[in-house]
Amino acid sequence: MADVFVLGSINQDFVLQVERRPEPGETVTDADLATHNGGKGANQAAAAALLGADVVFLGRVGDDGFGEPLVEALADKGVDTSLVEAVPDTSTGTAFITVTPDGENEITVAPGANRSITAGDVDAASDTIGGARVLVAQMEVQPEVVLRAVEVAARHGTRALVNLAPPFEVPRDLLERLDPLVVNEHEAAFLLGRKVEGVDEAISAAPELLALGPKSLVITVGKEGAVLSEGESTEHLPAPEVDVVDTTGAGDAFVGALAARLADDAPLKDAVAYAVRAGAAAVTKEGAQGALPTPATIEAL
Repeated sequence: MADVFVLGSINQDFVLQVERRPEPGETVTDADLATHNGGKGANQAAAAALLGADVVFLGRVGDDGFGEPLVEALADKGVDTSLVEAVPDTSTGTAFITVTPDGENEITVAPGANRSITAGDVDAASDTIGGARVLVAQMEVQPEVVLRAVEVAARHGTRALVNLAPPFEVPRDLLERLDPLVVNEHEAAFLLGRKVEGVDEAISAAPELLALGPKSLVITVGKEGAVLSEGESTEHLPAPEVDVVDTTGAGDAFVGALAARLADDAPLKDAVAYAVRAGAAAVTKEGAQGALPTPATIEAL
């Protein structure tokens, strides 16, 4: 049985390196284009597999020229892709990513086949979910599919980790089953309806977010690391200083590393500390899956 079951997206990423983002109505002609394998779900599955976890991935691709190579690349990283299928007459998910010289990014996603995953697909995989130690999901697939997966995990006693990215309104009964809920500052702000920026505001927001229902909470705060909250305890776990090249895959490297360590029975604080280092390692290279760290990379920080 798998250590980690990942439900999520698989995308072809088109990355534009630009000196600056254009103003509305302006054309900028100095961009460099690169293509990378991506999708939050696929990235997180690959990240966990590269760090030694036995990973099964449930996803969908289109019947175009992008899908099959993306699936093959996941398999090459050690991910079990037997639950990935191509959807006829549908495009593979696509992400358009703009990266500035400081490594910061903006992402627009055309979900394509990712929206084809159904609750029935989750039900068909219920035994595999139940046999895993950790379920990982994000919100680049239909929210009702994530809800069903979390319900199945709860029924089988599988730990559920949901990365609320991109942010959606989700019911309390989903949040109450999460251990942990993982959000960044933007996603935390969405849930609270106010700005959450930086470590101090994340620490302040953590008890309010925990009151929404999750058993534990992690707020990632970019180069500052992460804030962990469980029970009455909230603390900041700082990230090592690194030279930032591209932040695109940092959050997914974090989640994959977190899942891998939790599946190995690490205490949550230790798992988050390890995930912070994994996220830091991921920003030192371009792309998402191509920048995912190995244990040796993390150890070298």
